[in-house]
Amino acid sequence: MKEKKRVLTGIKPTGEVTLGNYIGAIKQMVKLQNEYESYIFVADLHALTIPQDPKELKERIKKFIAMYIACGIDPNKSTIYIQSENEYIPAISYLLECSTSYGEASRMIQFKEKSKNNANFSVGLLTYPILMAADILYCDSDYVPVGIDQKQHVELARNIAERFNKKYGETFVLPEPLTTTEGVKIKDLKDPSKKMSKSEDSPAGVIGMFDSKEEITKKIMRATTDSDNIIKYDMENKPGISNLLNIATSLGDLSIAELEEKFKNVGYGEFKKYVAELTANHIEKIQEKYNQLINSEELEKILNKGIEKSIKLAKEKYEVMKERLGLSRN
Repeated sequence: MKEKKRVLTGIKPTGEVTLGNYIGAIKQMVKLQNEYESYIFVADLHALTIPQDPKELKERIKKFIAMYIACGIDPNKSTIYIQSENEYIPAISYLLECSTSYGEASRMIQFKEKSKNNANFSVGLLTYPILMAADILYCDSDYVPVGIDQKQHVELARNIAERFNKKYGETFVLPEPLTTTEGVKIKDLKDPSKKMSKSEDSPAGVIGMFDSKEEITKKIMRATTDSDNIIKYDMENKPGISNLLNIATSLGDLSIAELEEKFKNVGYGEFKKYVAELTANHIEKIQEKYNQLINSEELEKILNKGIEKSIKLAKEKYEVMKERLGLSRN
């Protein structure tokens, strides 16, 4: 019996972890782990829908986990595991695939976008939303934090679960998308009209959580701003300065109004120096924790504990599903 409502979040190990990920998503995950029973996994199987370099993927899996923990994910509050280490999840996914129509899978927005003009897309690209449903349903997740573009995936998981429950008996909790805790959206430093993305081709506008203090300072000092030299929050007319204000208030102790007052008679150069120093020092402290974790026995213990709990839940759910589908000797 669950003591708290359960929340589940997946981390896809592609690209690099950025300041935008940290402020917009990871900090929200840190809050959620205090409110719910939290499950956080590295979605390495999902990464295989497009070709990956095996060596790089292996390195990123542990890097991402260590970085998220360094950013505040608490192993005592969150169950942390690697998706591919739980072999029951793909097995559950197949059983769910058999309760999902081709029409449902092919209507998923991301599949339509990525398969358009590409006749050689992998079958995994079509079926990965059902694997995502397996991730959500095996541990009876109540909530899944998602952006608007991912809400459709939670709705599919809910539809599959509802259909299975109706046909074979109550088996799954019906999940709900959790969109009310969305964090501040950090924009690209060079083009503040778009978000700071870990998959962005141009690194000059993206601060990575593994960047050096020198790199961070250089990128912020070269961030795109306007010419009126007034530090005021206005995302429509002053997106560059507004983006830097969002970064500063997210990492420091001052509100946007307090920052506007503090720098009202100061030029952009001094304000950028402040944001650069604040950001570089904040990330440096996280990197120190990361370096202590990345090759430690502590990280191995965290992952061993997490996968053990995950496998126990998935095995129980898989056995229930098999029995209800008639996949048993007796």
